[in-house]
Amino acid sequence: MANVTRQREVYLHIGHPGGWSVILKLGTQEKPLCVQRTDKPRMWRSLDRCVEYLKRELRIARFELLDATNHSDVAVAGVTSRADAATRLRNAHEAAGHDKWFREEVGQAIAEADDPSAEWVTNDEANTSWATKQAALVKRFTANAV
Repeated sequence: MANVTRQREVYLHIGHPGGWSVILKLGTQEKPLCVQRTDKPRMWRSLDRCVEYLKRELRIARFELLDATNHSDVAVAGVTSRADAATRLRNAHEAAGHDKWFREEVGQAIAEADDPSAEWVTNDEANTSWATKQAALVKRFTANAV
């Protein structure tokens, strides 16, 4: 049985101003690399990102043709920026980190409150203690200001 290998060729070209698209060629068939669940060609704003996707996701590292004839840096009208998505994801990640930290702090406080050796202070005692500390700070500040 003969070992038959199909040669995959990848052509990169400009689909629209401001973006790169990919055409995959297998034998004599050529098909654009499309967005998932649609038949619209996938677009990248950066050639570096396009090549990174092909190498990491599709394991394609050799390209036969790079045609930048129609390339321009003009933004495509109606295309939303991925920066918005990146900002949303960054904010979600920060919120998740804060939530984790907050839950740990609350858990630690509950554990300290449940500890039988915990010393409880009344509100009046706490107010008196803070008033004493505040008076000492005011006295130190006014002594240094003179």
